[in-house]
Amino acid sequence: MTEDRTCDQGLFGPRSVTWQAHGDPMMWVAGVRALYLQALHPRAVRGVLQNSDFRRDAWGWLMRTANFVGTTTYGTTEAAEKAGARVRKIHRMLSATDPDTGETYGVDEPELLLWVHCAEIDSYLHVLRRSGYPLTDPQADRYIAEHRVSGRLVGLDPDTVPADRAGMEAYFEKVRPELAVGPEAREVDDFLRRPPIHPLLIPAREGLWRRVARLAYASLPPYAHELYGRPAPRAAVVTRRLRVTGTLLRSVPARLRWQLPPKHILRAMDRLGPEARPAPYKVG
Repeated sequence: MTEDRTCDQGLFGPRSVTWQAHGDPMMWVAGVRALYLQALHPRAVRGVLQNSDFRRDAWGWLMRTANFVGTTTYGTTEAAEKAGARVRKIHRMLSATDPDTGETYGVDEPELLLWVHCAEIDSYLHVLRRSGYPLTDPQADRYIAEHRVSGRLVGLDPDTVPADRAGMEAYFEKVRPELAVGPEAREVDDFLRRPPIHPLLIPAREGLWRRVARLAYASLPPYAHELYGRPAPRAAVVTRRLRVTGTLLRSVPARLRWQLPPKHILRAMDRLGPEARPAPYKVG
């Protein structure tokens, strides 16, 4: 008897917090915040810039990251596991060199993978909650715990990955002395503030993208602002802007938003039925 693959709910499934939360449009702002935060770890950001065409294909790099998150959230178990295996294989082949010491190290070092993972998950959770997405503290803990799975996909031992808000806070407190803004972080910052685009799209960059980038930067923790050396508005102002932006983006019909490629959510609903539709009220 063959397995019915049409019922495969994937690694998380419609009953998870992740399934509901990752359908929110504020994930795009959260993704930019994650890049700002990840760039603060010199060894981690060096590994990215020395092994990718980030300078000429930054948009492609961003979209591949978004596609990985979409696949692992809404794809079949097989698709998610294949995506993780592909990432692990690539990471095993890559190394970076510290220009000051000459040290060469693998980009798949557990401490580097953990930093990238925690910066990402913290950013998703922080921006969603601060912009008005309804998650209680226990649900936020559940979301972090669910992503021990995504940690495993990129090569981490799940037992080493924070499982709740307290664990995440303790991790960031521990790693903060290692953070700094070097030339690689400046390069990421410059790209996020002024990404190179076709001249015809410059008005869109000035009117839309820069607002997203500014909001993502403003939502960073105070120590990140200190390291980058650029101030941010008062916390209450940032929260208000996040809520306004969240309200505005969520007013766009979800079906319309989900039409954008690669349509992970729509494909998941086709596979599992309309009841699999992500929605904030289903989190509980």
